[in-house]
Amino acid sequence: MVGLLYLPRLYVYHNDTNHMSEMDNTFLLMEYRLLNYIMVPALIVTYVFGFILLHSNIFYLSEQFFLLKLLLVLCLTIFHFYLSILYKDFKKGYRIRTTKFYRIINEIPTILMILIILLIIVQPNFQSS
Repeated sequence: MVGLLYLPRLYVYHNDTNHMSEMDNTFLLMEYRLLNYIMVPALIVTYVFGFILLHSNIFYLSEQFFLLKLLLVLCLTIFHFYLSILYKDFKKGYRIRTTKFYRIINEIPTILMILIILLIIVQPNFQSS
């Protein structure tokens, strides 16, 4: 989760650097390490433990709040892969998007995380009476 919050912030600052400058190379190295040494292994471990927990509590698949939570987690996973695509764009030297765009997408994981935590704590019943 920390990587999903921090990587877009790095992109905000990286977007203002010149391609092939010393700062550009520093940001590329930081982003590479964050993605490949922290975020990808954490994604794999999270999914492995998630499947183990789901296997032992299979009844959660019949709960609508849990299915909504899974959908939000899937959105976070898609966002993770989108951040990887943006990293590859920076690596190629593309500066297509504005800094404001990166500031806006920086808020996406925060909003999703808050919604996921609320679903875990509240566990609303969506079935009509």
